[in-house]
Amino acid sequence: MKFTSLAAGMIAALLMTSTAHAVSITNRDDREIKLTIIEGDVRQEQVIQSGKVIEGVCQKGCIIRLNDSDNDEYELEGSEAVSVEEGFLYYDTPLDNGAPQGGSTGPADTPKSE
Repeated sequence: MKFTSLAAGMIAALLMTSTAHAVSITNRDDREIKLTIIEGDVRQEQVIQSGKVIEGVCQKGCIIRLNDSDNDEYELEGSEAVSVEEGFLYYDTPLDNGAPQGGSTGPADTPKSE
């Protein structure tokens, strides 16, 4: 009986940690967004309706392309919460110990200012 409880607890812990370390994407735009998700050699396409969220997108990092554009390509580490707004990808969670990438709360592809 103890083994069953221990095994169930370990499985629950593994499930919680795997979803905690995956990308979450929210569409805050007023139109649907087509995503191309490239994780290693695997490429998948997904459409997110306006106001919807998808979770568990990639566990170990991936490249996200918006609406089939090579110019709208974002590299994610696998633990971010991001949103799409007005055609740009924004970080919803801070990176690098509280500092958003690029040193601002702007789009995810904002270059670092020096």
